[in-house]
Amino acid sequence: MSDFTSDFWSHYVAGITIIGIVACFLLLWTTARKKVASSSDNTTGHVWDENLAEMNNPLPRWWVWLFVITLVFGIVYLVAYPGLGKFGGKLGWTEQKQYEAEMAKAKAELEPLYARFRAMKIEDLAKDPQAMAIGDRLFMNNCAQCHGSDARGSKGFPNLTDNDWLHGGTPEKIQETITNGRIGIMPPMAAAVGTADDVRNVAHYVLSLSNSPHDSVRAALGKPKFAVCAACHGADGKGNQDIGAPNLTDDIWLHGYGEDAIIAMINNGKTNQMPAQKDKLTEDQIRVLTAYVWGLSHNPKSVGK
Repeated sequence: MSDFTSDFWSHYVAGITIIGIVACFLLLWTTARKKVASSSDNTTGHVWDENLAEMNNPLPRWWVWLFVITLVFGIVYLVAYPGLGKFGGKLGWTEQKQYEAEMAKAKAELEPLYARFRAMKIEDLAKDPQAMAIGDRLFMNNCAQCHGSDARGSKGFPNLTDNDWLHGGTPEKIQETITNGRIGIMPPMAAAVGTADDVRNVAHYVLSLSNSPHDSVRAALGKPKFAVCAACHGADGKGNQDIGAPNLTDDIWLHGYGEDAIIAMINNGKTNQMPAQKDKLTEDQIRVLTAYVWGLSHNPKSVGK
């Protein structure tokens, strides 16, 4: 109800609810007062299909009382809890309050465990079975939607089980990424590179950096044009983790492999975002999740190892 800018719908919902309850009471009351005349054999005189007679049997008393109790319960519930439009209920219950209470209870119960984790280095946390069990749940609930349940990622979403890192794979950098998120921007570079043929030549030069199949003549022609890319990726193409520029020499392709994919990237650019988790997870949870992610590419028993 709080989403509406007018009180009309609040009053409408409350009115329909109250009318419905009152109508049920009236229905029960009027039917209880009505007496149907019956014959000596306890039938009402109505007959269908030649011999199907309507009996004049009252509703079972337990059913009537159950109906009354249900209506009374509905009234008590609507007085105590939200249900009548914007009326919040006398008990002041809200989903937000219940959520906060449950979270506070869980935090209090987990505090001794997280206190032990705080005293450990990230590298040691990655070896702790209890911490990794929590880290696995945190990953599945908050990261697997993009990076996959096996953490191997997919097109546009980095593989977290290898040692290829856009912004650095140290515990500190991983924690920074999880906490604040990242925005990776590859601007369209076709105009700076030159003609469409120049773009194709640069694509072949990029392929040559990782010894991928390429046209060596085009790669040689594209090398001078790669200078406009070197500002981010470096003259040797090994990238720059300070700005998240990928390493082009390792044959790992985040947004697609091959001549066409590289040409599309040069022509159109790309913007990728890793959302910040600091508003969803506590500092302790982020630290455990950091250990879990770091362990994926360092622990022999981790995913894919």
